[in-house]
Amino acid sequence: MPPLAETAGLLADRTRAAFCQALLDGRAWTAGELARHAGVRPSTASEQLTRLIEGGLLTEERQGRHRYVRLAGPEAAALIEALASYASYSSSPRSLRQSVRLSAEAKARTCYDHLAGQLGVALADAMIARGLVADDSGLAVTPAGRTWLADALGYRHPAGTRRPLVRSCLDWTERRPHLAGALGAALCATALARQWVRRVGSGRAVKVTPVGGEAFRELLGVRF
Repeated sequence: MPPLAETAGLLADRTRAAFCQALLDGRAWTAGELARHAGVRPSTASEQLTRLIEGGLLTEERQGRHRYVRLAGPEAAALIEALASYASYSSSPRSLRQSVRLSAEAKARTCYDHLAGQLGVALADAMIARGLVADDSGLAVTPAGRTWLADALGYRHPAGTRRPLVRSCLDWTERRPHLAGALGAALCATALARQWVRRVGSGRAVKVTPVGGEAFRELLGVRF
């Protein structure tokens, strides 16, 4: 079977797809947590997780009796998010709880290790408008952007790293790009560490705090 068909086959199962979408929050989950999230038996979850690990979409970590899994890396996360952008997000929510969750995720959420939703797109637009990121021939961080990263976030891109400093990631709710890559990861990590945003429950949604609202206004002119 061609590699493309093999990878597509991994995501052509509702349980495996649900696992991958849950892991877009960037954290490691136990097999039991994912089983409860997808509403399947632990034995079923274990079998499906093994397939995803063997297929290269997930990695595994063991601590004592616990088995933790996470997405294999930014490339796997980008694949899941890109596929989700083509899914029928406009379909009616099945419950009030799902409606509330989807609304929160659409406003602001994590996409693996960077910010997405309305917040992520607004931050991307602001960085381009201020000349921190250029988009004339593909995304690139400008010299002013590198200075901003160092001064505002304390981040300097390591020499020789294979991860791009910035790349575009199609937002599956806004249908417009937000910023991924090392820049997106640094901004998200800083926002969480400085409590500019806080996680909402155990999902991917985040909420901008009053401190974060002020920081985003001062740093990028974004009112959220």
